[in-house]
Amino acid sequence: MKKFTPPENWQNQLFAQAPFAHLQAIFNLQAFDTWPSFEWLNAQTNQQNAQGKHVVFTENSKLEEETRYYEEIIAQTGQVPTREHNWHDFFGAMIWCLFPKTKSLLNKLHIEEIALHGLKERSRKRNALTLFDECGLVLAVPHMQWQEDLRSHLWHDAFFVQKDKWHAEALPFVFGHANYEMLTNPFIGLTGKLLCIQVDESFTALPLLEQYAHLDSRLVELITMDKVLDDNKQMSPIPLLGIPDWHYDTQDEAFYADESYFRPKRRKISDSSKRTEKTL
Repeated sequence: MKKFTPPENWQNQLFAQAPFAHLQAIFNLQAFDTWPSFEWLNAQTNQQNAQGKHVVFTENSKLEEETRYYEEIIAQTGQVPTREHNWHDFFGAMIWCLFPKTKSLLNKLHIEEIALHGLKERSRKRNALTLFDECGLVLAVPHMQWQEDLRSHLWHDAFFVQKDKWHAEALPFVFGHANYEMLTNPFIGLTGKLLCIQVDESFTALPLLEQYAHLDSRLVELITMDKVLDDNKQMSPIPLLGIPDWHYDTQDEAFYADESYFRPKRRKISDSSKRTEKTL
């Protein structure tokens, strides 16, 4: 697979594309001719982390003497180390603005896991937290059949047959900032990690920022009460370019028939064993 590289410079035309529609609607990023300043970034949020520290996006160059781990800096100071002119960290800041409660919770849980296991040993929970933080996609749906179909890799039905229901009934919200970064230069194979959240009919009528606030609160509940990020098992892969309107090229039946990207569900070993027994 070709090594991924994001655009070298700021590209405001990116935000006219469908995957970035939410960021454009909320932050009007097309209006910027160059990278938004740190003053602008910090004006977009007014939140505290789980330890009551005010969250501030801080230039990496100001933290060169730091010896603490990334998550420890955030927890102990409220400063989020942010590389200048860097897509990955810029989108990370955007997610802090849109999902402040969840991002603060993830930071708190990382610190708890570090206290239990140290920095060298990454627990299953920390792996899951990181995977969702980097690659998570939240799908707001009216019923959980969507989750079942996508977990079962029924790609043709979920993406193609029901394409008119996307962005009307099934609403995707990017959580993983690495997803956004890779969508700046998308490639076949780009895959996120899915969590579905059931919402009622009134959700679709809410203003976009209120939708984010609702999902932010629901994620906190699911993570703390339902333990959805205690390991990787409750997340499932989702080919991001399969989402209707998110691909730069034609999304016809032939596109969804490409099993190198839209992979069939692996059969369990027990299932294949049973089939073998029946043929003996």
